Amino acid sequence: RVQLSESGGGSVQAGGSLTLSCVGSGYTRKEYCTAWFRQVSGKERERVADFYTGTSDAHYVDSVKGRFTTFYDDAKTTLYLTMNDLKPEDSATYYCASSYSNPGCPDNVRAFGYWGQGTQVTVSS
Repeated sequence: RVQLSESGGGSVQAGGSLTLSCVGSGYTRKEYCTAWFRQVSGKERERVADFYTGTSDAHYVDSVKGRFTTFYDDAKTTLYLTMNDLKPEDSATYYCASSYSNPGCPDNVRAFGYWGQGTQVTVSS
């Protein structure tokens, strides 16, 4: 069974940077999608970025393009999210999730069957 664990959240001032990590284990296939979502209480969960190991393709929501970068360390089965120029509206609980959908990352969030516990990011103005 796939297990995911995020770390790296914290509190920063606007304009600051953080790097989140998501360590995965239990994968039974080499090709899968791993993604970063974020959620603010009372709002829908939003996909921030995703990464497909089969092609090393990454995609980002428009609001973070140019500021966030996701990359994958295959040897460590760890997905990273480097967040620069953070804004107060980036404050949320960030989750990583994985899906065995093939090929590429699924559009439907329900296709992500494995989730981490989340890590809190707070950006103050």
